[in-house]
Amino acid sequence: MALTRDFKETVKERAARDPAFAKAMLDEAATAFLNGEPHVARLILRDLVNASVGFEGLAAETNRPSKSLHRMLSEKGNPSMDNLAAIFGAVRKRLGVAFEAHGVEAA
Repeated sequence: MALTRDFKETVKERAARDPAFAKAMLDEAATAFLNGEPHVARLILRDLVNASVGFEGLAAETNRPSKSLHRMLSEKGNPSMDNLAAIFGAVRKRLGVAFEAHGVEAA
């Protein structure tokens, strides 16, 4: 019988040790949000926060309670634009990247 690992733990460990993977996750979250998929963006951000800054660190960076941040990035979360911008900003800062948006023709 094959051994299995928890998917979330695997993603968390990979993002923590592989900066390119973490940056790709951030890019994917931003792209999902901008393409009208906020649900997907929240879940990717949640995994990325767990792997990078952590919810306690995010709370300190954003001046918001960690429990509120957990709720915002949950399955049914509904963060305001201000809160989402603060979350993206804190993770972006932690990963040392900047955002640059480009429009492309739809397929």
